[in-house]
Amino acid sequence: MKSFADTFPPATAVTLSEMVEYGTDAVVSRTLAKSDGGTLTLFAFSKGQELSEHTAPFDAFVQVADGVGEFIIDGLPVRVEAGQSILMPADRPHAVKAVESMKMILFMLRK
Repeated sequence: MKSFADTFPPATAVTLSEMVEYGTDAVVSRTLAKSDGGTLTLFAFSKGQELSEHTAPFDAFVQVADGVGEFIIDGLPVRVEAGQSILMPADRPHAVKAVESMKMILFMLRK
């Protein structure tokens, strides 16, 4: 299991959004760390790309680092822009669509 300490050098500033690149008409993901406490995953969505509706057993906190996304949680669409965050609660249906090309950082918080 890759820990956060395996991914990041101590006492060093990093720009997470630079650790994943956009693909052509694709969703690209990169898991940076996974532990018993949760995961840290970066995503890069080309404009119009999406993750279909699904549920997850854990809360997911998302920080949009670049672009604009639409997050649909329990059927409610929410526009989230670069610099903004959103919580996708555990066990509630949600989907993600890139209104513009978008990079996001997803923190999966295990119970």
